[in-house]
Amino acid sequence: MLLTSPSKHNLSTKIQSGERRLHFYGKGEEIPLLSQGVWGISRGFVQLIRVNPQGDETWLGWAAQDHFFGLWLTSLDSFKARALSDVYLQWYSLQEIEKSPQIAQNVLTQTVSRVRQNEQLLAIAGLKRVEDKLIALLRLLADSIGEKMNNGCSRITVRFTHQNLASAIGTTRVTVTRLLGDLQRDGLIFIDKQRHIIVQNPAVIMARN
Repeated sequence: MLLTSPSKHNLSTKIQSGERRLHFYGKGEEIPLLSQGVWGISRGFVQLIRVNPQGDETWLGWAAQDHFFGLWLTSLDSFKARALSDVYLQWYSLQEIEKSPQIAQNVLTQTVSRVRQNEQLLAIAGLKRVEDKLIALLRLLADSIGEKMNNGCSRITVRFTHQNLASAIGTTRVTVTRLLGDLQRDGLIFIDKQRHIIVQNPAVIMARN
């Protein structure tokens, strides 16, 4: 069965994969959200945010491959999703989820994972020093969406902007830029040729703290 997103949204390029249609969104695009279903991620990373009445963004976390997100899974009326990389998404209607125990179980499993991620972000927000918040966030990203390297370091597979990181820990882009420079000089992080952040072995970071 080929599924299409509701017609009132203009979707980007669509490609077919097996029996389900994939919807493509380029990095930086806002992803349309509807209440009568959820998106499942086939490839890529999505940033989840809340926008207050003043237009300021609060970073709620991220979703990666095999994760689900959408208005049906949140109580926030200012919830938005943005492609952190090129992403391919699949649309699941509520009727389809209700009829398929396997899909429902997958949605539940990933929702629990998101709750745990939110708890970790809340714990980071409770730290007093901004530097500690940034280090904890980088470690969380390295653990959850990082790829392990032979030297024990982890390469964060998404290129986050300094503003992304600042929004996540409630500080300014200028502060994050300065702190990242300090962490580089101390050898706690490295930046590769593709501008990805490489986080030092956690034991080294713990020794620093």
